[in-house]
Amino acid sequence: MICSSPVGIVSYGTHIPSLVVSLSEIEKSHHKPIGSVSAALQVKQKTVPNLDEDTITMAYESALQALERDPNVDKEKIQALFVGSESHPYAVKPSGSVLIEALNLSPYIGMADLQFACKAGTQSLQICFSYVLSGMAQYALAIGSDTAQSKVGDVLEYTAAAGAASFIVGNDSIILKLLATNSYATDTPDFWRRPMEEYPQHTGRFTGEPAYFHHIEASTKKILGETGLKPSDIDFCIFHTPNGIFPRLIAKKLGFTDEQVAPGLIVEKIGNCYAAMTMLALSAVLDVAQKNQKILLTSYGSGAGADSFLFETTELLVEKRNTWHDFVNDKITHGKNVTYSGYINLIDRK
Repeated sequence: MICSSPVGIVSYGTHIPSLVVSLSEIEKSHHKPIGSVSAALQVKQKTVPNLDEDTITMAYESALQALERDPNVDKEKIQALFVGSESHPYAVKPSGSVLIEALNLSPYIGMADLQFACKAGTQSLQICFSYVLSGMAQYALAIGSDTAQSKVGDVLEYTAAAGAASFIVGNDSIILKLLATNSYATDTPDFWRRPMEEYPQHTGRFTGEPAYFHHIEASTKKILGETGLKPSDIDFCIFHTPNGIFPRLIAKKLGFTDEQVAPGLIVEKIGNCYAAMTMLALSAVLDVAQKNQKILLTSYGSGAGADSFLFETTELLVEKRNTWHDFVNDKITHGKNVTYSGYINLIDRK
């Protein structure tokens, strides 16, 4: 879909847990050669949620930063809130209703929790764009937040991490304009968790092809075809980062360079934050982007689907950003290391 009306991101905020565990700690605990898994995945460490951090608290912190960054946004006019996650604290009770109270938003609001594996966050962003474009909301709040779980010893344990990102969507004071978006989905069961199961299951290499690579390629090619753009016309490209290998491979296959993809590869230092991951990567890119630059983003969610977006930055991005602090890389560099036993203790007590 080509977007002909003005709509985009007005402000954004993130939350990244301050605790991290290195992959070497996990490798040692499972008697793997130090550096072997880290090199294979191109991930050095991952975030660990503390005892007082879950999907809701992290979503709150990221949304609060987004609101504080633009005090001109009237909270009474935020008329839609969608939270994407696969680790909502309640099976029956929305995370969004807690956030409405905590953020002191109007109760007259369109609100729902979403679940589509790692693309639930970008799905919430698409819905928020639709609310604003239709006139049903002046502002809308899209959130991706997750505390990813994995079975001890599973390959997912090396990357399953935690984090959150929030975007305020509107049609004025836009810092990132939406140019186009589309989605692509098939019934490809590469990753799932049945009711009452504690941890997800996956199909190993099947999660790469025909899952991740096929869906991202199909969605990305469609949006490039619809807009008539070539990879060389794009300043930054962001693909979902379950690890550091997959996004580099799909970028190369689609004709993008290492320089275009590198600014969004924060997975190397925080792991895979699932529904928050591509939104956190976009936040990291917005922390350094300049005016009038094009950003291509394609998320991926198992089960399986992809969302693609084409954005363009505005002059307001740099103007607003000059008054901000506590950027994504600031939060990453402030991380504190925990041992593997400390990590397991935190996970077991949740």
